[in-house]
Amino acid sequence: MAVQATLHCLTGCAIGEVLGMVVGTAFGWGNLPTTLLAIVLAFFFGYSLTMRGVLKAGVDLRTALRVALAADTLSIAVMELIDNGTILVWPAAVDAQLGDALFWISLAVSLVIAFVVTTPVNKWTIGRGKGHAVVHQYHH
Repeated sequence: MAVQATLHCLTGCAIGEVLGMVVGTAFGWGNLPTTLLAIVLAFFFGYSLTMRGVLKAGVDLRTALRVALAADTLSIAVMELIDNGTILVWPAAVDAQLGDALFWISLAVSLVIAFVVTTPVNKWTIGRGKGHAVVHQYHH
């Protein structure tokens, strides 16, 4: 269950990270605004994917938002910390451009590392009845 929850989180984070990095890099933004955009979009898409499933269960928007916040906040935060931290410490990765192999390789590796670190976090929260455990009551 923790692996499935982390894959779900990774999907939203990856969509947001890639989109944010592509947009920021394409517009020639600096590292800080590009990273901030990527983080905001990672949270947005992570929450959106959870809300989509919960809304399908017939729950109102406010409840779906609460469930998404409760289910995903810690998972996304850890994933973003590890993902962006990896990019920051990887020599030259933070300055790589869209056409550079280093851009895509470092992004992919950082997401894999984030997945590995975040899975035990999700296992711990699910074991306590928190995190993605709160979403499962809405899946049929």
